[in-house]
Amino acid sequence: MKTDANNINHFYDKAYDWIIDKGPSVILGVVILFLGLWLIKLLGKWVQGGMHRKDVNPSLRPFLTSLMLITLRILLVLTVMQIIGIQLTFLTVLIGGIGVAAGLALSGTLQNFASGVLILLLKPFVVGDNIIAQGQEGTVTSIQIFYTIVKTFDNRTVVIPNSKLSNEVIINISREGIRRLDIEIKFSYGIDYEKVVSIFNKTVDEFSPCLKTPERRIGVSALEDSGYRANINVWVNAHGFTDTKLSFLEVLMKNLKLGGIKLPGMPE
Repeated sequence: MKTDANNINHFYDKAYDWIIDKGPSVILGVVILFLGLWLIKLLGKWVQGGMHRKDVNPSLRPFLTSLMLITLRILLVLTVMQIIGIQLTFLTVLIGGIGVAAGLALSGTLQNFASGVLILLLKPFVVGDNIIAQGQEGTVTSIQIFYTIVKTFDNRTVVIPNSKLSNEVIINISREGIRRLDIEIKFSYGIDYEKVVSIFNKTVDEFSPCLKTPERRIGVSALEDSGYRANINVWVNAHGFTDTKLSFLEVLMKNLKLGGIKLPGMPE
């Protein structure tokens, strides 16, 4: 019985010493933990409101907010553990090793992810834009975190990794809203240039998709042994550019034929 009483007293002494030695650190750690969680929650709401005001892409907001909150909570827990006195040397080495291994294994995926975040933030193109990238021309139908989907004008779906889009040249052919339509036609020297210009102007005036501003430009682009090349530049809406070009060429060809102008290769 005396031995048991001595063991109990020894236990109480150890517990008392631990409380005196570690108690303040534990209490401070718990207080910092709850205070930190509360501050992180407030920060999350503030960040969400800021991204909404800055018009950050809606598909990116939840991800960025969650990533920030999780990172801050992990740092908070590690800080509290350090304050309490828990040794983190082994844990730090373990986390570092896992991080390096995961980084090497997912390097391509992480690059696509980082590129996707940059595309959504910097907006070199948005959904609905017509772009030329990786030898493909089409309309952007979706921008995901890891890849972008482009639907070509011949109805093919092209999935492009975001790392390719962030590291190489992208031609956004619809961002400005309008595009210049360039037409060049070769005529023999026997065809009166003034008559050609008159037909060109008549076609532009009658073709409604042609914009009044910027102004059209008509001129001779080249002089050759067998004839001259006349060039016409008109501005049209960027969306539907190919359809507009096809229709304009059809109307121009009819007007030239009605004006009695023979094009190269046209039968007498």
